Amino acid sequence: MLSRIVNYVLLVIAGLIIGAVGTIAHQSVWKVGGISWPWGLFLSLLAYTALLVGLRLLANGRLPALAAALGTIAMILVFTQKSAGGSVLILNDLLGQIWLAGPIVIAALVMAWPDLSKHRQHARREGALGETA
Repeated sequence: MLSRIVNYVLLVIAGLIIGAVGTIAHQSVWKVGGISWPWGLFLSLLAYTALLVGLRLLANGRLPALAAALGTIAMILVFTQKSAGGSVLILNDLLGQIWLAGPIVIAALVMAWPDLSKHRQHARREGALGETA
């Protein structure tokens, strides 16, 4: 029981780190031929998606991915607030809006994805039974 609690705390911390690094990097752009490529936003969303999908594939259930997602979303919401000096880290522009809404949409898609491991196990059992019969 204690190890489960520690695992969830570590997953929330991993989500907090992804949220903090992504918040700082999401405004980074690379200008090529007059076109700005938002590589910071792309890599931040890719890292977040990889974390959630990896947890969904490796873990038994949705809770580990949900813990990491809540950590990331909480960190993003904290960074949307104005500091005491009046500065903000997430601007009210297209990149900021995508960084604010993207992790929520990605988390909803990853959580809604069905658990296919039970179907694979069932298909393997049926295939093994079909071959021996």
